[in-house]
Amino acid sequence: MGGKHGKYVYVKRKDGWFVKTRVFKSRGEGDPERYLPLPFKTRKPPRTYRILDEEDLPEEALRKVYEV
Repeated sequence: MGGKHGKYVYVKRKDGWFVKTRVFKSRGEGDPERYLPLPFKTRKPPRTYRILDEEDLPEEALRKVYEV
């Protein structure tokens, strides 16, 4: 697992971009505030980071990912 203690993941969007996202472990799985997208997107994420599909995120968090 890459990143610092699993605090960051990359979310794969359908358009081929990956968005770096902060994960707050203290919040519940279904809570949209658990995921905070950062203003970084890339086509090729680091190999050591965990990759999440956009279907794994709640609807509100997914909307924030597409704003980047």
